[in-house]
Amino acid sequence: MLTTAISLLALLATFYQLYLQRIHNEKSLKPLPQIDFLDRKNQIFIHIQNNGVGPFVIDRLIFVKDTKSYDHIEQCLDLNPKTFMHMRVTSLDKKTVLPENHLEVFSIVFEEDELDSQMDQVREQLADIRLKVKGRDIYDNRIDTDRSFEWFVRHNSNSVS
Repeated sequence: MLTTAISLLALLATFYQLYLQRIHNEKSLKPLPQIDFLDRKNQIFIHIQNNGVGPFVIDRLIFVKDTKSYDHIEQCLDLNPKTFMHMRVTSLDKKTVLPENHLEVFSIVFEEDELDSQMDQVREQLADIRLKVKGRDIYDNRIDTDRSFEWFVRHNSNSVS
């Protein structure tokens, strides 16, 4: 009788230890997504950076402009889609960002002769957009982040602060 009770307690302790290990793994493998921008020299880009230690699965990108939602950034811009790189994320084509890596959502490189006017035009168009990223970790916990693109006109004299 005593050996049965001790065996049962050992079994319960083992299950509890497994439960604690799972909780620890979920917390220690958490992705930390961040939307990063670059606007330097002849290039503008938007990245989703994973600064965590676990993979970040991106389920959906939502671009918001004038209170309307779009699935693709080219729907928000008055630019030829062939002039810039853009990434699509669909329900059939989800993206995974590994730790210390990024997913490039948008980038454009300008020729030297078109720098000032073209770059300003792209900055103005990007400033009206907000990106919402819907994703999850490998344990299916929801992780969402969003950021406005107003940063691109931070140095303009007519921008609203």
